[in-house]
Amino acid sequence: MAQSRDASSASAPQPAILKHAHHHAPARHTHFPAATDYDTANSIEARKYLKTYGLTPPAVETHEQQASRCMAILDAKPSPIEKYRYLSVLRNSNANIFYRLLSANVKELTPLIYTPTVGEACQKWSELYTFPEGMYLSYSDKGHLHSVIQNWPHEVEITVVTDGSRILGLGDLGINGMGIPVGKLSLYTACAGIHPKKTLPLCLDLGTGNEELRNDPLYMGSRRPKVTPDEEREFLDEMMSALTERWPSIVIQYEDFKNPFPSLERYQNTYTMFNDDIQGTGAVILAGFINAVKQSGTPAKDQRAVFLGAGSAGVGVAKQIVQFFINEGLTEDQARRCFWLVDSQGLVAHDRGKLADHKLYFARDDNEGKQYKSLEEVVDYVKPTILMGLSTIGGAFTPQILEKMAAMNERPVVFPLSNPSSKSECTFEEAIKYTKGKCLFASGSPFPTLHHDGKDLVPGQGNNMYVFPGIGMGAILSKAVSVTQNMIYASAEALSTALLPEEVSQHWLYPAIGRIRDVSVIVTRGVIRAAQKDKVDRELALRNIGDEELDQYIRERMYDPFREGERVENEIAELVGRPASSAGKTEGKAANGTAGAGAGGQSQQGRSEALSHGVPLEGKPTLLREVTNFTGDASGTSNGR
Repeated sequence: MAQSRDASSASAPQPAILKHAHHHAPARHTHFPAATDYDTANSIEARKYLKTYGLTPPAVETHEQQASRCMAILDAKPSPIEKYRYLSVLRNSNANIFYRLLSANVKELTPLIYTPTVGEACQKWSELYTFPEGMYLSYSDKGHLHSVIQNWPHEVEITVVTDGSRILGLGDLGINGMGIPVGKLSLYTACAGIHPKKTLPLCLDLGTGNEELRNDPLYMGSRRPKVTPDEEREFLDEMMSALTERWPSIVIQYEDFKNPFPSLERYQNTYTMFNDDIQGTGAVILAGFINAVKQSGTPAKDQRAVFLGAGSAGVGVAKQIVQFFINEGLTEDQARRCFWLVDSQGLVAHDRGKLADHKLYFARDDNEGKQYKSLEEVVDYVKPTILMGLSTIGGAFTPQILEKMAAMNERPVVFPLSNPSSKSECTFEEAIKYTKGKCLFASGSPFPTLHHDGKDLVPGQGNNMYVFPGIGMGAILSKAVSVTQNMIYASAEALSTALLPEEVSQHWLYPAIGRIRDVSVIVTRGVIRAAQKDKVDRELALRNIGDEELDQYIRERMYDPFREGERVENEIAELVGRPASSAGKTEGKAANGTAGAGAGGQSQQGRSEALSHGVPLEGKPTLLREVTNFTGDASGTSNGR
């Protein structure tokens, strides 16, 4: 079983340290530099220490200079997929620069690294494959998954896993679905500060039902039909066991499985896992819904919601909203009856014929034998206050339907949530035009700001990135043994409170995406408090601190690409005997006053131990000479700047 990075101590015997060296942060001067060590913002002193001096151009650049170059290269790319490829190269060649760029331009770059561009990237994954990203577990590895997982070189706090069987609205893409875990984990890092080296993109090669892919000479997955549900269940059982044996505290997020319900029901109470398609989507839409209900002026008991799409995402969202209605004073049965679900055959009703199990909860029994075959028929019948789309049918919210929503409601709630944008049930412009600017709008894909009636209207985007990073970070920091439904609900409730007063005054349903790091702190805090309430947390010291202190605790453990250079400078300062920066000194302090690595990388104490005990003692004077020879003296006066 893997030993955690901060498990070493000064009293540990040298042979034990050498035996488990691959589990600890290695002493820098005994290994080749990491990709992030080639940062052109590193000082001359740091380059000498990292053994990259002479391997990069001599200028020491500012972060602004680096960003200017990167954005110029990006702007020169002719298409979104080419921009995606450039950003992928940047992420793999220097993660710190990539995340600095993403953090400073999150609104502009998120559509390029995730939806909608990631959809095209997945469709072309085998065709455009350039370098390895993440880990692939194949069905042929069954019985040996533990051994394969041992090949991953880093400690892991969170993984996103997919079998590629239902990628966005694009169907079964097999191992080409790897773009989803890669993109998702980039957002975990950018939004919640989970260290990129502690993330594992994981794609399961369980065959594919896509015959075109199986016959494609460039397809890089196994050319076998999709395994049976029983075979997949046995494989997942082994995978879950192997992951938690290697990393006992790992958080496991499932994504884009064709049928996500069996794995969620099987594992959610045994492992620290959740499914973002069901739970994350439900939470982020619930947050926007809570704010929409407040702004609409219609009380919960009088809301009537029509959902176009009765798949896993649609049912998951509806069930989250049921809980909100219950919290607003309705019984469960009253809350459930506020929903009318529509699928490809029309209104989901008990007397329509055999229904899939997940549709039964919301199936209607009050339609008096009449079958409503189209969305417009259901809208005429129900007269909804809320219209939600999770159907992946582009343009399904027709002008006629939108006009009817405006005629029936003073502030109709219109949420076309399907991804990518080509599958959205309507555009922001269409919703505003045909409701005459009355609607409260949120979409799954991004749409541009619209000038209407003398005002600039900003569309809400119910992007899961508002909640899943905080759910993951909250589970990591609380050391939760499971992700409870109350933790998921808390993420939505916390997000709904994250609006600034000026955002509320402009009728926004979600906070500005540029504030995503601050929003993630609020969501993380809500998730931690819910874990404590449910008694699934193991970081018990966090129970004894107030919300302000907890927010600070969260921030201190967030990977900050703008301060990664300080880590290196502090290591050098420690070696040569000069004071470290205050940032380096405070980082890593846990609630009980002890040092811990947390989610943001190795703590100051952990770095000190790695430097003092992870290498032979006779190596330290040599390293000290290398640094001081270059910097001029041990006090840190630099001759190289």
